[in-house]
Amino acid sequence: MTDSALKRTPLHDVHVALGAKIVPFAGYEMPVNYPTGITVEHKAVREACGMFDVSHMGEVIVRGPDAVRFINSVTSNDVAALAVGQVHYSTLLRADGTIVDDLLVYRFADHLMLVINASNRDKDLAHLEAHRAGFDCTLTDVSDTTALLAIQGPEAPAIVAALADVPPGNTPLDAVKYYWFTEGNVAGVPCIISRTGYTGELGFELYFEHTQAAHVWQAVMASGKVTPAGLGCRDTLRLEAGMCLYGNEMDDQVTPLEAGLGWLVKLGKDGPFLGRAVLERQKAQGTSRTLVGFTFDERAIPRHGYPVHVDGQVVGEVRSGTMSPTLGIPIGTAYLPGSAVPVGTTFAVEIRGKPVTARVVKLPFYKRPGKA
Repeated sequence: MTDSALKRTPLHDVHVALGAKIVPFAGYEMPVNYPTGITVEHKAVREACGMFDVSHMGEVIVRGPDAVRFINSVTSNDVAALAVGQVHYSTLLRADGTIVDDLLVYRFADHLMLVINASNRDKDLAHLEAHRAGFDCTLTDVSDTTALLAIQGPEAPAIVAALADVPPGNTPLDAVKYYWFTEGNVAGVPCIISRTGYTGELGFELYFEHTQAAHVWQAVMASGKVTPAGLGCRDTLRLEAGMCLYGNEMDDQVTPLEAGLGWLVKLGKDGPFLGRAVLERQKAQGTSRTLVGFTFDERAIPRHGYPVHVDGQVVGEVRSGTMSPTLGIPIGTAYLPGSAVPVGTTFAVEIRGKPVTARVVKLPFYKRPGKA
């Protein structure tokens, strides 16, 4: 895609005015970092509060009597088990059990909302439409009219609460549990207020009409307690928290069981779903490979694409890697042979032609203080 064909979020001018470094990402011009830099932004989210413009993400509304049954038939988690006001993480599947995309599913009283990756938006919609025959429901892509802000960090709940007005009858903000949502106004703008995030920290994600994006952004920033944060630290934060990224830890060659997402595969749910037979077989027999987290004892940095060696043979590549800003150690992910790889297992990562010994560690690399 040429630069001229790249889309812009409704906050593009705000990012430019703040001096953000703008890069192409998933078909959009997106801020990778602001003048403060990735490490400062990362630290702000871990210790105080950062705000991300993630309006490039896709949102699809599914309506009709068969909405739940349809989405249950193409995803791994159990949509029927969701209560109204609840969200779950899931994978969109092919018949061979591989992952089309990872997504969030929101259950409202009369519809579902799917939140999908921007880079997979067209592919996901085509896949959903290809399997919709026989189900009485409709799909409406509202991505281009929906803004999405992620306000993350230990101070995020108080900052959002100071701006929020949740009407009687809706779940009060302080009662919204992790992976649940409510509806109300933030800075006077009607929002879906969701206790979700991609950082491993406390926080909310706000969905609202795209024309109000600058107003909500400025209202949150007016607290004086929020650091604008870009895609660079979003990636380091999610990696520390052991969260998968489509195109890195998972892709169209990987199943949820291989990617360590077996908890998303509800084999006992009612009705058939794409990939069920393959996933049942993998569950019973084990997978041929599994995703692991690793570190180095020396101060080298693993990067995406570096070759991974076991017993002198290349078995794959580093899927994600960085020097952890929080932990101060190298961290990365890779696939290793076998359905179970013990913590402490060693292998080699090739860096500039030389092998560096890697050691498997338990995921996630980081948990926020107080989290079990």
